[in-house]
Amino acid sequence: MLQRLLARVRKAISDYDMIKDGDRIAVGVSGGKDSLTLIYCLKELQRFLPQRFDLVAITLSLGNEGFDINSLIDFYHRLDVKYHIEETQIAKIVFDVRNEKNPCSLCSNMKRGAIYSTAKSLGCNKAALGHHRDDVIETLLLALFYEGRVHTFSPVTYLDRKDITLIRPMIYLEEKKIRSFIEMEGIRPVPSGCKVEGETKRQSMKELIHNLSEENREVKDNLFGAIQRSGINGWHPSQKI
Repeated sequence: MLQRLLARVRKAISDYDMIKDGDRIAVGVSGGKDSLTLIYCLKELQRFLPQRFDLVAITLSLGNEGFDINSLIDFYHRLDVKYHIEETQIAKIVFDVRNEKNPCSLCSNMKRGAIYSTAKSLGCNKAALGHHRDDVIETLLLALFYEGRVHTFSPVTYLDRKDITLIRPMIYLEEKKIRSFIEMEGIRPVPSGCKVEGETKRQSMKELIHNLSEENREVKDNLFGAIQRSGINGWHPSQKI
């Protein structure tokens, strides 16, 4: 299972030239299954990729009740990875100060900003996030339905205001493969403690795609292929693994 995951991550890194010699990469780790898989895979790839690069895991403490930071620190120790915990008040700002009815967008923007700033303070030139193949598709549908535009995030993005490059090495990994890997390895994700988890528009997109896939198993492949063929946001066609 691990080798199949590593092959897909390695291919994404190669296809989009995500990692170069001398990179110092900040990996955003929330404690969820996706980010835990990302740091696990990148740590493994450090051993045999031709590029030499450093890793540091960054976890934002958002102020959510019930977030077990100690379990995450134990995971870092087992993996033997450098890490940094950044204390923030993002949850308080989003839910108490701003009292957002649709908090996910603001929360995501604030988290990304905090990760980029922390990454720069730690001497990193790149930041890696754990978005996977399903996230790519869901983001496309969210943009179509709620913004009226054809858009999804890019595999690689240079953020000139922060002078940092954002990479997403798991874009070829399906969510179900990540879930299976986590279960097989006995890795226990750390609950975020977010008040609206499972009640978001993205969750609605997951359910919509699931329902469509029951009728047509090719739905996800077709949507992902359309994104690649369109060339939007830096995407380009890639051969299947």
